[in-house]
Amino acid sequence: MTTAMTTTPPVLAVENLTTSFKTTEGWKAVIRDINLHVDAGETVAIVGESGSGKSVTALSTMRLLPAGRSRIEGRILLDGTDVLKMSDKQMRSVRGGSIGMIFQEPMTSLNPVFTIGNQIAEALVLHRGLSWGQAEAEALRLMERVRIPAAKTRLHEYPHKFSGGMRQRVMIAMALACRPKLLIADEPTTALDVTIQAEILHLLRELQREENMGILFITHDMGVVAEIADRTVVMFRGDMVETGSTHEIFANPRAVYTKSLLASIPRLGTMGAANAPRRFPEVDPATGEATDGIQMNPVPQTVEPILRVDNLAVRFDLPNGRVHAVEDVSFDLRPGETLALVGESGCGKSTTGRAIIRLLTPAAGSIVIDGQDITKAGNRELREMRRSSQMIFQDPFASLNPRITVGSAIAEPILAHGLMGRKEAKLRVSQLLEQVGLSAAMADRHPHEFSGGQRQRISIARALALEPKFIVADEAVSALDVSVKAQVSNLLLDLQQQHGLAYLFISHDMAVVERMSHRVAVMFLGEIVEIGPRAAIFENPQHPYTRRLISAVPIPDPTRRGQMAPPLSEEIKSPVRAFDYVPPKRAYREVSPMHFVQETL
Repeated sequence: MTTAMTTTPPVLAVENLTTSFKTTEGWKAVIRDINLHVDAGETVAIVGESGSGKSVTALSTMRLLPAGRSRIEGRILLDGTDVLKMSDKQMRSVRGGSIGMIFQEPMTSLNPVFTIGNQIAEALVLHRGLSWGQAEAEALRLMERVRIPAAKTRLHEYPHKFSGGMRQRVMIAMALACRPKLLIADEPTTALDVTIQAEILHLLRELQREENMGILFITHDMGVVAEIADRTVVMFRGDMVETGSTHEIFANPRAVYTKSLLASIPRLGTMGAANAPRRFPEVDPATGEATDGIQMNPVPQTVEPILRVDNLAVRFDLPNGRVHAVEDVSFDLRPGETLALVGESGCGKSTTGRAIIRLLTPAAGSIVIDGQDITKAGNRELREMRRSSQMIFQDPFASLNPRITVGSAIAEPILAHGLMGRKEAKLRVSQLLEQVGLSAAMADRHPHEFSGGQRQRISIARALALEPKFIVADEAVSALDVSVKAQVSNLLLDLQQQHGLAYLFISHDMAVVERMSHRVAVMFLGEIVEIGPRAAIFENPQHPYTRRLISAVPIPDPTRRGQMAPPLSEEIKSPVRAFDYVPPKRAYREVSPMHFVQETL
């Protein structure tokens, strides 16, 4: 007599999934015939560009798409039960119960009018039947488990008082509150700094081991995929083009799109001792093969700086103290040069950029642009200054007026400064759009009609409208997909070469910084702790924080998994000080020519 073997069904099995949306022309399929499964204790990554269908696959699994305007076909089996046949009431118990979900932007998922503790406790009351008192005690335990410092006091704070990394930890606590069998993580680390990203990845792995939880991890960051995924599904324009073990996908990609995706990845440590930026790999769309980009021009050190910042300080008063957001920051920037400003959220890099453009008022120090100290400038002088200095923001959609066409948005500064009449400005807009790789005919469209990468090109065109001498690029490519990031970065490098533009390139993406910059300044708690030529910073980092930052970058090679730095044992100190606090004067030592490191106290 033989005994039949029983196999444990996967936590999630997606079979022949096709999701369509209703349009004026009828139903349009946005993902087609998707098949995947996730076992207990396994991590499966879905990768691809924006518009590939990654998030629609996740939202279909959770049945979170709008009723009446979406249609889901196929089968989605959770522990063998088809969720597409469940009632709405059953699905409400599944969401947050058997399936937890972490969204890309936690601030849009957290209710701003309720405290953090209230929002975590609510899920526990609904799904686990706890009393409110029990739920609050469990919420505190969960916050401590995801390593939120001073959890007991922060339990009663509101979301806006938490940093991006802390809000993401709150979302993880909420997603794990009911001990789900499956966790769907939709781009949970895309907008996070590398050290915080490393913390989140360590945390997810640890919690997965404890609960034997399956994870469906959606991302476009191939470094993260290499670090955590057991298997990988590659999607392109709604189709699943390749699937297999992560090691096999990286070592032997078969689909042309997978090859081009891997070829587009900027890899840390590939620049060596080069003293100038290098264009990102150019990928042949037919074969997916890449040729390394050409090296750009070095910057002559004899050229007079276009920007000189000395002892800059920016501070904000709070009821209980003063935030020393930027303290005693000094650097210069030459025509045709890129100085990268790197560091974690809250380190002061964006505040520095905004102060230089005078979107913020400095508390101390000088900012000299073309020989004029703009900290002492009046409205008229500031208006003139903004002709020579412009800013590109991280979120182009938020910086473009949704009610006017992109042509009007680009023409606006030209007309405001009285540089041209409307007819000449319209011609100039056409030239600028073509210069950034778009069509002149696109001038009549509105921002919502463009992709994220196209909107960033429009923002660059607008920044170029007044023919500036330097541009502050604040996380200008951080939220873009791998291939789009390469295209926009190459565009910035080409424009620099053509026009001699200087960039203050603010970023947390160290691999992009390595390719884009001539020099790098590392910020920590409002201060520059190390500054020097690109090769010196990456090849010979001296400050402990710089080393930490570089070691936290995930390596896009699954054979080197686990080489990221271990999680920090303590949180970054608060920049809030007493009103009578006097910042210490820092000392720097020169490690090598132009390479300076702050002396540790």
